[in-house]
Amino acid sequence: MEASKNIIADAASSPATKIRAGIVGGAGYTGGEMLRILINHPDVEIAFVHSTSNAGNHVYDVHNDLFGDTDLKFAAELAYNIDVLFLCVGHGDARKFLEANPIPDNIKIIDLSQDFRLNQNSKFKSKEFIYGLPELNREAIKQAQNIANPGCFATCLQLGLLPLAAKNLLNNEVHITATTGSTGAGQSLSATTHFTWRNDNLSVYKAFEHQHLNEIGQSLKQLQPGLDQSINFIPYRGDYTRGIIASIYTDSDLSDVEVLKLYHQYYEDHAFTHVTHKDIDLKQIVNTNKCFIQVKKHGSKLLIVSILDNLLKGASGQAVQNMNLMFGLDEKAGLRLKATGF
Repeated sequence: MEASKNIIADAASSPATKIRAGIVGGAGYTGGEMLRILINHPDVEIAFVHSTSNAGNHVYDVHNDLFGDTDLKFAAELAYNIDVLFLCVGHGDARKFLEANPIPDNIKIIDLSQDFRLNQNSKFKSKEFIYGLPELNREAIKQAQNIANPGCFATCLQLGLLPLAAKNLLNNEVHITATTGSTGAGQSLSATTHFTWRNDNLSVYKAFEHQHLNEIGQSLKQLQPGLDQSINFIPYRGDYTRGIIASIYTDSDLSDVEVLKLYHQYYEDHAFTHVTHKDIDLKQIVNTNKCFIQVKKHGSKLLIVSILDNLLKGASGQAVQNMNLMFGLDEKAGLRLKATGF
């Protein structure tokens, strides 16, 4: 009987007709991940994939792993008979795109750049963008017309700290070291993404001044308005392809038991964020939309380890999660993905 109820509930939550989605910037890493997810999403039809430089080419000419999965071709023109538009473009380019291509207000927009993430930048003409971190703004996302998808580092670090901020427990300096894979730098070539430089190498960049600190601080103050402690963040470039691992520590009076209870309670209704006291590693979450969080006391220090895939929960996967919420779908639709494992 219970199984029958679930089948009925799933059927009720599925749209009568599929959601028509457009993708702008489909040739890059996040665009490729968006294609891989939406091609297999039960409730979505991809209406077009926009790329002026690849117009007329098959999608699989760029994303070779999609050969045999789709006959879609890149288009130079936009179509407006869609329900949602994903902007998988570089930072600064989403605003330029919308200035050059006015999108009707009835089309929902999910932007993966940083252009609309901060409150002071969240409005564009008649459009208002909601910060799309489901573990923070789920109810607002459900009602939103436009979403500013969070940054990859920002998602990983916020998920590690939100439960403390929600209880006004961030009362000491926070120290963070986090390493990201090479795909975090995007597809454009540069000296620090070249294989001969990145392989067997490790480097710090943007110490204490990474751009994601702005959205992290904004979200933490949303939960803990009086927060005035420093968030000290040292990012590293890793010599692997994908995934972020962040170690976060701060002083805390909570016991191990209290910390675990706090984190479990905060995330108990969130489908993709899971808390444990056991050691965690990147292969558990790469190629998934999951975030794993380990919490453990070491004397007066609380250690929080947070891991996720920078291209999925840190980008395209989270964007699809937001789409699911906006359209009243099963939050996990299209996102039941297999981890690398080994």
